[in-house]
Amino acid sequence: MNIYTQTLKRDLRIAIRNRTSILNPLSFFVISVSLFPLAISPEASILSQIAAGIIWVISMLAVLLSLNVLFHHDFENGVLEQMVISHHSLPLLILAKVSAHWILTGIPIIILSPLLGLFLFLDSEGIQILILTLLLSTPSLSLIGAIGASLIVGIKNSGMLLSLLILPLYIPILIFASSAVSQAQFGLEISAQLYFLATILVVSLMTTPFISSLALKISLE
Repeated sequence: MNIYTQTLKRDLRIAIRNRTSILNPLSFFVISVSLFPLAISPEASILSQIAAGIIWVISMLAVLLSLNVLFHHDFENGVLEQMVISHHSLPLLILAKVSAHWILTGIPIIILSPLLGLFLFLDSEGIQILILTLLLSTPSLSLIGAIGASLIVGIKNSGMLLSLLILPLYIPILIFASSAVSQAQFGLEISAQLYFLATILVVSLMTTPFISSLALKISLE
């Protein structure tokens, strides 16, 4: 676990030095959610019904926006090739980089979401379930996104291609997460949605580092 910790700390230090890579997705997240009352309606009854869907869609797009820098700097500096040919476990190194990405992107989104939920008139029960679904699913967004980022690491201006690759894989998470929050507002049972989200997280954690490592090797060849 020593190499995991070292890689995690290194990526966090690099991101802190290059603060725009952190602030741009979060600014996009806050600004985009804030514009919906102006575009749709300021009525509390309308906004509370669609608040979960709004926050979840913008969360996915914010994570997607931040995925471009997951391997980009290491690829340009030649560090990524050294990671691939080193004697250390490449899936473990990728897991460390994904963990750093989630700490810098997923956790701030989780922290900001309750405030934006209040802004969209989401009730307390809905906010609690929103936080729970984000805790379960934002790591999955980073893990699944790492596969797409690995495939297009050597392609310049690949934002649109990354979106086409990753967004279809995000749809089940969006469906179950937004459904859980919406049903919680009406006092309905949501355990099935939470089980599905937890299953997606476990499967992603067990498989995506290996798939991403294979995709990186193919891309660098």
